[in-house]
Amino acid sequence: MFGLTFDKLIIIVIIAAFLLGPERIPHYAAVLGRFVRKAKELANGAKDRLKDEMGPEFDDIDWKKLNPRQYDPRRIIRDALLDETPPDLSTPSTPSRKGSTP
Repeated sequence: MFGLTFDKLIIIVIIAAFLLGPERIPHYAAVLGRFVRKAKELANGAKDRLKDEMGPEFDDIDWKKLNPRQYDPRRIIRDALLDETPPDLSTPSTPSRKGSTP
């Protein structure tokens, strides 16, 4: 998540606690809680709307298969370069220009 590790998050929380002070921490914790709750409601609303618009096909989609993190560009290029399918010789790859002058 944005290059933040657990150690960095702890340091940020400690610095925020010192900067805010003990009297303002509960207020900002409540604001953060409302923000997280609102973000979750928006995400769930978008998901429900997508389900409504897509209909029953939405449940049939394999979301893990569509995850962009699964694609390795090196593997895709290697598979494309090592593709053993014969070229289609019935259609010429470049059009012939008989009789045409540049």
